[in-house]
This record gives sequence, C-alpha cells and structure tokens, in this order.
Amino acid sequence: MGETPHIVGIGGTTREGSSTEKALRYSLAICEKLGATTAIFTGRDLSVLPMYAPEHPQRHDVATAMIGELRKANGVIVASPGYHGTIAGIVKNALDYTEDLREDDRVYFSGMPVGCIVTGLGWQGVVTTLEHLRAMVHALRGWPTPLGAALNTTTPLFDASGEPSDERARFQLETVAQEVMQFVGWKLG
Repeated sequence: MGETPHIVGIGGTTREGSSTEKALRYSLAICEKLGATTAIFTGRDLSVLPMYAPEHPQRHDVATAMIGELRKANGVIVASPGYHGTIAGIVKNALDYTEDLREDDRVYFSGMPVGCIVTGLGWQGVVTTLEHLRAMVHALRGWPTPLGAALNTTTPLFDASGEPSDERARFQLETVAQEVMQFVGWKLG
C-alpha cells in the first residue's frame, strides 16, 4: 500500500456552503475515513486567483499553495457547478494554473486518478458540464474515475450539517471517493 495517500480537492462556487462545496467536502471526508490526508481549495479560495497568465511568473499565495499540494497529491477531486452547460470560470482558471506543473517529473495530473463532481439545476447542464470536466482531466493527463458524480440540485441534496440527504447523491459521492482511493492503490476495507 505504501505511504498514506494525499487527495486534493478543488472546486465550489463563490458562495460559501454551496451544494458544490458540500459535495466536494463530503467526498474528501470519505477519503479521510478511508485513510487519506486531504487539502481543499474551495470557490472562495479560487475566486481570489487572478486570471492565469503564464507570462507573469508571480503567483498569488492561493495558487502557490494549490500547486504545492498538487505536487504532493496522489489523487484529485474536482467539483464544479454547471454554469451554462460547462464548468465555472473559477474552476477552469484554477485548473489552468496546473500549467505550472508542465516541467515537473509528473506533468500536470499524469497517472493520477481524478474524481469529477458536477452540480446544477437540471440534468442537461449537469451532464454536459461533467463531459467537459472529464475532457479537461484527460487533457491534463489524469485518469477520470469511472463514475463521475452528476448531482441535480433542483431538490435539496444536503442537510444543514452538509451530509447528503439524498441517497443517490450519497452513493455517487462515496463512489467517487472510493474509486480515487482504489486507483491510488489504497486497499479499502
């Protein structure tokens, strides 16, 4: 099994406690229960990042911290709301910062499992957003987990404490976390 796996979560919205953030936090909590250490960069963290500009080598503290955590990561979970059929700009911008990993021994997300979570008000936008997120993970050389969580938020999915109140959402979020942990080589149960 090797050393303890480290899983990095990226995503959410600018609204603290959004469904997207709750979904990401829940999946990371499952990873922790299964033995991982985690780090999270929520929408509020991502919203302070300047637009990624490779020609400007100065980096915001959040970008520096996120890239540092990704360098240590064995797996990643990315969560985005579906905005107009695709991923949120703050999530896309955060993923653009992975360009800073282009000259590392492990380029971008090479060989890492990446869980994908999408939330949105309706199935059409959720499904197309999940397709776009999975395509981005492939472009970053990551391995999207077989199940991507597609959460339709037209009905409440979480209780006040952030626990899934919808069993289909719980199943998807737990499966994403379990698959990330399995693919990092961590023996479950």
